[in-house]
Amino acid sequence: MRQAPPESDSQKLSGGEIPGTSGVPAYTLSGRGPSAIPILIAVPHAGRAYPGSLLDEMRHPEDAALKLEDRYVDRLVRDVATATGAKLLVANAPRAMIDLNRAPDDVDWEMFGKDERPAIGDYSTSRRARSGLGLIPCRVPGIGELWKRPHLGSELRSRISGIHVPYHECLAGSLTELHDRWGVAVLLDLHSMPPIQHQGGLPGPEFVLGDRFGASCQGGLVAAAFSFFNEHNRLAAHNRPYSGGYILQRHGAPESGVHALQVEIDRSAYLDSRLAEPGPGFGKIADLLTGLVRRLASNAVSLGSNESDSRWPEAAE
Repeated sequence: MRQAPPESDSQKLSGGEIPGTSGVPAYTLSGRGPSAIPILIAVPHAGRAYPGSLLDEMRHPEDAALKLEDRYVDRLVRDVATATGAKLLVANAPRAMIDLNRAPDDVDWEMFGKDERPAIGDYSTSRRARSGLGLIPCRVPGIGELWKRPHLGSELRSRISGIHVPYHECLAGSLTELHDRWGVAVLLDLHSMPPIQHQGGLPGPEFVLGDRFGASCQGGLVAAAFSFFNEHNRLAAHNRPYSGGYILQRHGAPESGVHALQVEIDRSAYLDSRLAEPGPGFGKIADLLTGLVRRLASNAVSLGSNESDSRWPEAAE
């Protein structure tokens, strides 16, 4: 169930519920109403509301959290959303509990007891799930197995119904509202990544832009993002090694005016040397993302065939 406060210029809405907590919502949606720009910023992997029971079942909870979380990306973009007027959707549930960038059937059933698994032939396991990073992560490189015991089917069902379904319903509804207002909607799905080193010791990209190889976002918007990073002397890569996952697949529909672009940010660009806490580059990356959102908003409005040209200058103030 969604809970909304009294109407104001800046609004917050929460929904879903994290199993094992005392009513902690699965997500929080914030922003001005009506929207100032046709951009929704989403942060699906920065949730830090770990139920005590979940931590008790993890073998290495602190190490796993550092590996799995898009550490503090929610904090990184909070001021970005405020400065630009973009809507901001943040998952509170941790990725260790359920990965919102996976389909609800992308499950490695080997992590469940034999009595909990579907009948043989009734399911298939994706390559990603077999690697340990399915709907519920079970293995992480450098750490190994995450869990002390097999999972229960009831746990999976409660996480899907309490977290996964409400989050994606909110995301879809928010994009529909933006499209209805502007004639276009842009999802900026923000993640963070370990530093990438290219062969030969050359520095890797600080950003990776993913559009599922053109399937989730109009090419002009992607080009605008690359142009922006180039103007600021920031190296960005395209689709490799991250092209986008379930979120872009489900919500990106450029032929209908709904565009979804994934942005991966090098953690060393905004975190400390341990990649654990905000570092000296935190403010600079936030400022850079503010500029990126403004650039994409400006370009997106030109795609909104149902929006009059006179509304944009006022809304962009």
